[in-house]
Amino acid sequence: MELFVFYFFSVLLVVAALMVITVKNPVSAAFYLVLCFFSTAPIWLLLEAEFLAIVLVLVYVGAVMVLFLFVVMMLDINIATLRKGFVNNLPVGIATAIAMFATMYMVVSSDKFGLANYAAPERKGADFSNIEQLGTVLYTDYILQFEVAAVILLVAIVAAISLTLRRRPNTKHQSIDAQVAIKSTERLNVVKVESQEKK
Repeated sequence: MELFVFYFFSVLLVVAALMVITVKNPVSAAFYLVLCFFSTAPIWLLLEAEFLAIVLVLVYVGAVMVLFLFVVMMLDINIATLRKGFVNNLPVGIATAIAMFATMYMVVSSDKFGLANYAAPERKGADFSNIEQLGTVLYTDYILQFEVAAVILLVAIVAAISLTLRRRPNTKHQSIDAQVAIKSTERLNVVKVESQEKK
């Protein structure tokens, strides 16, 4: 059963990842990326990494991808320009993909990093907390890397907000300062209309 679940979600993950880079609509690509995250979570569960699976769904799907979708929908991306850039950069993309696959193959099949050199991890008891183990390693051995990642995420948030705050000339904007500074006499203009008698 575990083998079936692994292969099912692995195939779904690969198909969704291919759709992310091949679909023409950026919003559809973002939704396929959400499907990638959902397909990766069960694989983490099979590896007994429940915390990583929950964080992947809650943080990436619930927060990061929502931010991506808002940014993509607010930027008014020209699809024709994206298609032209995709065709022009296709040779570079193919060369990069080949280099990545070659590097991954050399790392996995080497004597030092080969999977055959590592035994399967032993099963842990029901009282084992991988959250505690992960937190201990993260905040002791890798505290510097953790802080650098936090700063990078902060810069990404500020950049996303600054991209969505651009002014458009043909849209109306609400000025809170002007609304607060106005006086009561300026809100209502009483016009005296002379009555006309009927003849």
